[in-house]
Amino acid sequence: MRIIRTRDYDDMSRKTANMIAAQIMFKPDSLLGLATGASPIGAYKCLVEDYKNGNVDFSKISSVNLDEYHGIGADNDQSYHYFMNHHLFNHVNINADNVHIPDGLEPDAEKECAKYEEIIRAKGGIDLLLMGLGLNGHIGFNEPAAELKLDAHCTGLSQTTIEANKKFFADTSQMPLKANTMGVGTIMRARAILLIVSGEAKAKIVKEAFFGPITTQVPASLLQLHHNFTIIGDEAAFSQI
Repeated sequence: MRIIRTRDYDDMSRKTANMIAAQIMFKPDSLLGLATGASPIGAYKCLVEDYKNGNVDFSKISSVNLDEYHGIGADNDQSYHYFMNHHLFNHVNINADNVHIPDGLEPDAEKECAKYEEIIRAKGGIDLLLMGLGLNGHIGFNEPAAELKLDAHCTGLSQTTIEANKKFFADTSQMPLKANTMGVGTIMRARAILLIVSGEAKAKIVKEAFFGPITTQVPASLLQLHHNFTIIGDEAAFSQI
């Protein structure tokens, strides 16, 4: 495990963008695994600036997202399709045919998740996977449980995750209670994993996940076993380690 300590959110975002840009420079046809949520927004902003300044080229890049809500479509402003388009894809030269996000409106979630695994395999696996960290230690939507699924699957969201995410929905009754997500096996097969974390609210789970025992009750703790895992955090997030 490699730990990169940064001053604040902006510093974390710039360093994260630099690492993603380096991956693209050294392997222009990389398959990037990308995340949503508040944590990566700053990094995506930096990448857009880098693209506009001619410092990074997305034309040969492919992407797969960690997850997508089940039950809402790509045009919903709370879907992860919409998030990625708004914060990154609409502003860089990535080929739309190379962008892959699970279809939240596919009624057969098992079929959709199997298709997603096949896309990742067909493209040779994920070269660099960017992730955030849930307050309860979830990665993707792999919630604490006695057992964790290896491959992409549709899962129910924990109450902790629902409470954390419902603020994004004007009508909280419309928040999906399920999501399609990469499994822990899919995540662990990535050649490199980059996890970003910011803020004092994450300090406790950072200590528990990466400096405590490895357990399925804290899914992120499994990342301690990955051969090429980097965590980038600010001073607040690292305040308990």
